[in-house]
Amino acid sequence: MPICGGLGGAKPATEEVQGLCDKVKAEVEEKHGKTYATYVATEYKTQIVAGTNYFVKVQVGDDEYIHLRMYKTLPHEGEKLSLSASQAGKTKEEEIVHFQ
Repeated sequence: MPICGGLGGAKPATEEVQGLCDKVKAEVEEKHGKTYATYVATEYKTQIVAGTNYFVKVQVGDDEYIHLRMYKTLPHEGEKLSLSASQAGKTKEEEIVHFQ
């Protein structure tokens, strides 16, 4: 069970996580100035705060990955999703870590 405020362990990406990533894809592409033909969530970690932070590793090329940080509000706040940050130039082997 994740500790409130702590970053949980890495898990294989689910359809739900892919769906969250898909919702912010246009914003990610705009931020990085690229169009991603490949955009597949491979693994993720969560952080329980006043909502949930999702830290997701996304494959965007043969050997190219990005890390996304998304925030999803609590159900009583409408479970709104926002892209908090993203990092390009990541590798398949690179661990997902907390970032701002």
